[in-house]
Amino acid sequence: MEAVTPQQLLETPNLVEVGVAGDDVRRRMHGAKTTFVRVFEMHVDAPLSSLPHGTQPGEIRVIGTPSTLDAAVTAVRAAAAIASGTPVTGFSVADIQKLGDVAHTTAALRDAGLAAIAQFPIDVVENATSVARDVRESGLAILAITVQHPDDDARVRLCERARELQDAVGGFKAFAPLPRTLSITKPTTGYDDVKTVSLARIVVTNVPSIQVDWQLYGPKMAQVALTVGADDVDNILAVDPGILGTRRSPLEEIKGNIKSAGLEAVERDGLFRERSA
Repeated sequence: MEAVTPQQLLETPNLVEVGVAGDDVRRRMHGAKTTFVRVFEMHVDAPLSSLPHGTQPGEIRVIGTPSTLDAAVTAVRAAAAIASGTPVTGFSVADIQKLGDVAHTTAALRDAGLAAIAQFPIDVVENATSVARDVRESGLAILAITVQHPDDDARVRLCERARELQDAVGGFKAFAPLPRTLSITKPTTGYDDVKTVSLARIVVTNVPSIQVDWQLYGPKMAQVALTVGADDVDNILAVDPGILGTRRSPLEEIKGNIKSAGLEAVERDGLFRERSA
């Protein structure tokens, strides 16, 4: 595909060429290597005292919007107590901002056992650079730049902002360009999602991974995303319900999904470190 502007990439009707362009960048950066992480989610309002039997997470993630800092700290402490060395992550920076001073809040969460903030919604957080620096100075990583709301007209600008934020602050491991809030009245299409993933890989080359969420977008969209620019799959179930047999376990399903796309599956933990087989 000849060099085009990001906007031209979104406007072209040739989806194959768009996908090839994204895949070319992905393969220059990662080859066939494709990472994934098994996540156990614990809601902030329902802390647990133990993990369910058979859980093998690479990440324990505290989800939900905390009503107070005390509630967030309590949940993080509970997660850290059952983690046995597994990284504990959680929350969105946008939700952290609602709890008061960001530096004070994140320092308290770090002291409770949090290793990283899970999401930085680039379309929601104001004064993004200064907020990201406050979080980092508290000693916490921020794993992924994310997009909260769908907005077809803002896709190029959001990718540019993600790149600028990485340039300014650094340390982000992934950019997840597909929106986390799915519109009922105006849902994205698979056609648009493929273009968005490819655009993200082409524009945001300073962030190592382009990520797709397995639970939000499902195996089929995740697999397609891996062929047009994505190289990381987030949020594979860490609990095997055991109802479909070993070959249909969440772990085997994601490995098979990646392998059938002609790629190499590599499991990682919540801090993007490879896990031993």
